[in-house]
Amino acid sequence: MRISVSSDMDEPVARALLAELRERGHDVRAHGALSPGDDPQWAVCSERAAREVADGAADQAVVCCWTGTGASIAANKVPGVRAALCADAYTADGARRWNDANVLALSLRLTSPPLLREILDAWFAAAPSDDPDDRRNVERTARLDRARTGT
Repeated sequence: MRISVSSDMDEPVARALLAELRERGHDVRAHGALSPGDDPQWAVCSERAAREVADGAADQAVVCCWTGTGASIAANKVPGVRAALCADAYTADGARRWNDANVLALSLRLTSPPLLREILDAWFAAAPSDDPDDRRNVERTARLDRARTGT
């Protein structure tokens, strides 16, 4: 899977994220502080990672900042992106399953390497739900994007 990753800080958990994704066999593209010369501001690098998902250059993205909040806000401004800030495996599972989230947002402050692996395990194990109510909710968010962009 092609995964775009961004972080506004070159923190140990961000480096562990890159290593873990590559170890799992993913094709990883780094942005922000993880890519020398890139703009590390959370709004800039999170948008870049999210835009790669929206444009089809990446299948999913993982965006990181100190709390994860700013990265998730910036990513969610990109039409077609459904970013979810996940601090545990249960939330990651639900975000993929019920919300068909395509961008995972993580806190550099709160995410330890063992917790990171649990979150990634849950994220990649979950598939989007086929439940009609869940699909209607995801479609509703897509309509909100289209209304906002005029497409």
